[in-house]
Amino acid sequence: MHAAKFHGNKEISIEDVAKPTAAAGELLLKVKRTALCGSDTKLWIKGAQYTPGHEIFGVVEAPGHALDGRRCLVYIPVHCGHCEMCRAGNTQMCLNESVLVGWNRPGGYAEYLTVPEQCLLPVPDDIDDDLAPLLLDTIGTSAHAVRFIRPLVPPESSGPVLVTGAGPVGLGAVIALQNLGYRDIYISDPKAERLAVAESFGARPHPPQDMDKRFKLIVECSGAHAARTRAIEIVLPNGAVMLVGENDNPWPLQENKAIRRKDFYMVRTFYFPKGDLAANIELLRGDEAKYRRLVDTTFGIDRLPEMYGRFAAGELIKPLLAFA
Repeated sequence: MHAAKFHGNKEISIEDVAKPTAAAGELLLKVKRTALCGSDTKLWIKGAQYTPGHEIFGVVEAPGHALDGRRCLVYIPVHCGHCEMCRAGNTQMCLNESVLVGWNRPGGYAEYLTVPEQCLLPVPDDIDDDLAPLLLDTIGTSAHAVRFIRPLVPPESSGPVLVTGAGPVGLGAVIALQNLGYRDIYISDPKAERLAVAESFGARPHPPQDMDKRFKLIVECSGAHAARTRAIEIVLPNGAVMLVGENDNPWPLQENKAIRRKDFYMVRTFYFPKGDLAANIELLRGDEAKYRRLVDTTFGIDRLPEMYGRFAAGELIKPLLAFA
């Protein structure tokens, strides 16, 4: 089969490798779509031991198994199912497993991969192939963040809400906020094209450097240290900063009067629990036209090196690697 190798230094090659064989507790998945994700950029730059790709949708090939022929998503956190967190439904925070598909084991920039059974999530037939991967990071991560912060800053008391970063997760957060009752939503991003998409969804652009307007709820989706620091400076007293974006680099934070002289919440979430899937499917069904606008294009694996470069440069929002 064909699979991508991330060598580092922004180099990707497409190689012929052996088709994997499922071990006990695993099933073989024929990949149909894998969405490109900005978190893979660190692998693009530094290199990866395994084939990356973690927003994966495909069809199970396991004759005799109940899931054979089923269209499924890959839930990336491998989880034990019996620890305290798993029993509570927090499958993304398993206490016994730390493996992530596409990071610590082969992912979806390949024609096939093997997947632990508990990480396969069936997709209803009315969700088409090009939209199914959005149920993972774009909808799953952003909607979980909004649901998590909602009790601290409910819509009826939030006033204006700011989303920082108009990438796929930030745009997903705009849609999730709207669906969960928030009405006055602002968004900041340096790229005019992405702001235009957010505006078409009903969000209002907000200058990234503006320090005058303050917000009770800020959903930080860029991962940029400057945006994080600005968020905790302009969040209102008793407000909340919801950290969703990721950044591996140290965050040098200088405490100042704007940060020190108020009570506020700074909250972090990771991915989403499997139990959110049904609600996320309903989000997709209810706002399909908006989500479809996020999918720029589909392309074959031979074009992955070119397309990942364009994606990393911010030219595309959510391109999909597609297999027939």
